[in-house]
Amino acid sequence: MSETVTAVQARFPERLLHEANALVKQGWFEDLDSVLQEALRRYLDAHRADLLDRFVREDVAWGLGGKD
Repeated sequence: MSETVTAVQARFPERLLHEANALVKQGWFEDLDSVLQEALRRYLDAHRADLLDRFVREDVAWGLGGKD
């Protein structure tokens, strides 16, 4: 099964982009897309519980207060 891929545009500090490109040149990653996908995957995995907790709290606050 093939996963749908969507292109996004993002801005990065020059230093981070330089470091990411260095990883590609050193052979750690196939291309810049691979570096960014792995970085995002690791961030989401590391923060999943915190993000879910925050979203649940926001939903409860909205439900109790009726905020839009």
